Amino acid sequence: MRQLPDSSRSRIQQLIAQEKVLVDGNPAKASLHLRGGEHIEIIGEVERPPLRAMPEEIPLDVLFEDDDVAVVNKPAGMMVHAGAGATDDERNRGTLVNALLHRFGVLSDVGGELRPGIVHRLDKETSGLIVIAKNDIAHRKLGAQFSGRKVKKTYLALVHGWPKSDRGTISSPISRDAIRRTRMTTRRRGGREAITKYAVQRRIESEFGKFTLLQVKIETGRTHQIRVHISSLGYPVVGDTLYGAPREIRAKSGANISLARNFLHSAEIQFEHPRSGEPLSFSSPVPEQLTEFLSLLEPNPSTQKRL
Repeated sequence: MRQLPDSSRSRIQQLIAQEKVLVDGNPAKASLHLRGGEHIEIIGEVERPPLRAMPEEIPLDVLFEDDDVAVVNKPAGMMVHAGAGATDDERNRGTLVNALLHRFGVLSDVGGELRPGIVHRLDKETSGLIVIAKNDIAHRKLGAQFSGRKVKKTYLALVHGWPKSDRGTISSPISRDAIRRTRMTTRRRGGREAITKYAVQRRIESEFGKFTLLQVKIETGRTHQIRVHISSLGYPVVGDTLYGAPREIRAKSGANISLARNFLHSAEIQFEHPRSGEPLSFSSPVPEQLTEFLSLLEPNPSTQKRL
């Protein structure tokens, strides 16, 4: 596990089961006990069944829909489309695409057969608004709006610490981390342009430390953009252990709290209807799980403001 930081135990077990791990030149069984000094070689990748998008009856919170477009409120914990997973079910089921296919039947094909209707994405543990294209013409026109930076996206994020400035712009290029491939970074050269703007909504001082509620707007849509940009300033998003947030937040009294998701929510989105050109604007309330977490930090209702 230490030598393969980007592989899970189950992935390594699959490599062994498929005889892709050699010990002193011979395929090894998982039961083999190492004594020290052996030469271990990995000779390939795990062979897995192909990903596929399939309809699945999953409840959907649809805010808007017509013949061309739909706007959906995605819950945290749901992947947008099929991806990583140790088993076939984990990789192919329970995604937003599964739910969309069951609800709408036919979606655009521009993004490929694994991503029907998907114009942009949200991370698995990020909740909130996502726009879906029902046909190819709508998809291309929406895609042009995203690439032309005409779509306005606003997020709410709770971060550890107090940023020095009440507002700011982060424009560090983003690329994949050379060591931990599941992470993105601002520390490598040659990354893709990324622009994130933030404004402090309120600063919180609690028995669990200092926190800041931020309104965040992004002009680009890079992988993990908000999470990696805010973390690069030293203020990781609460719950985001991949970018430095603690799993448990401890108070001096010994009490501890935790959040089993990222405190990041896609709260508002504005774009033009792909057929009529009509400006559309949608908002999503902060999920109860996040407001309850805030109440743990600010137990006195008189100190809380509406989000």
